[in-house]
Amino acid sequence: MISDLPRDMEEEVLSKLPMTSLRRARFTCKRWNNTLSKDWSFTRKYNGEAAKRKESQPIGKLDDAGVDIINVFHCQGLLLCVTKDGTRLIVWNPFSGQTRWIKPRDSYHRCDRYALGYEKKNNYPLKVLRFVDDYYRNLNRRVYKFEIFNLNSSSWKVVDFNPDWIIPYIYPGLSLKGNTYWFAENKVAPGKIGRVFLLCFNFTTESFGPRLRLPFRGRYGATLTLSSVREEQLAVLFQECAPVYILKVWISSKVGPSAVSWNKVFLSVDMRPIIGFQFHCFAGRFFVDEKNNAVVVIDKTRGLPFTIRNMAYVLGENGYFKSVDLGDFAPMKCWPLVCSYVPSLVKF
Repeated sequence: MISDLPRDMEEEVLSKLPMTSLRRARFTCKRWNNTLSKDWSFTRKYNGEAAKRKESQPIGKLDDAGVDIINVFHCQGLLLCVTKDGTRLIVWNPFSGQTRWIKPRDSYHRCDRYALGYEKKNNYPLKVLRFVDDYYRNLNRRVYKFEIFNLNSSSWKVVDFNPDWIIPYIYPGLSLKGNTYWFAENKVAPGKIGRVFLLCFNFTTESFGPRLRLPFRGRYGATLTLSSVREEQLAVLFQECAPVYILKVWISSKVGPSAVSWNKVFLSVDMRPIIGFQFHCFAGRFFVDEKNNAVVVIDKTRGLPFTIRNMAYVLGENGYFKSVDLGDFAPMKCWPLVCSYVPSLVKF
């Protein structure tokens, strides 16, 4: 029987199945259903094989009465969604349709920050990091509070931590290999500008790592955005502000919670003769096409209300440029939110 095969051979066979067949096969064996559905290493292996096959699968829609989503955080095919009023959290697997509401320890706030990740031991429990910046509630002081929710134990844990840095609200985090990375700045006196660096939250140790080096020296007002490459490496986009507008992208050669190293510049583009504006720090989400030495940046046009469109801008070597209208008007105060997504069979 196939279930009697060694684990590595079993995973090799299962990773070759189309997603629809794998979903049916999982329920023919209790061990597959209980183990493989929680095994992040198998998920990464399967996603790699699916990419080789160029397999695409339809995903579901979060269709729950009264749910209006304002923000989304992605981790290995799972989405942590924040409702528009900022008072509720839901974890969603778009492929399987599974959802789970996360009740707060006390109450959520619209300015809370979140991340989704998993521990790399003890059956890989999925966790939610919540950190509260009291500056937005009390302008006289700035105090961070950190809380972690474990989806296996359904419990919150308060982390006692007083950082000497801040993570500005404009910088979204990026999940990679179960951990989350952010741009952060040193705490400085009011009116001063702190140096920008990378930080990683390690969901296994439930702690932030040391300051990680960036491949550039930016200044206030520049566009900074993170992306991932093959779910294995970090990519960083940096665009200088006016009057320069030079855009550069780097890809890491090694990345982890405590260290990161960078390859040479992957792409450098002078944006002045192309679109003549800077990608917004709230937008500017991007994807990397290593094969064609190109990137796709998601932003929106500039202009008057009811004329603004969500756009994809393709940038490549030797001045290659293409703009694609994503077919929808964009509200003035909303920005397109995108992420690389691969289906997951993980249950929570």
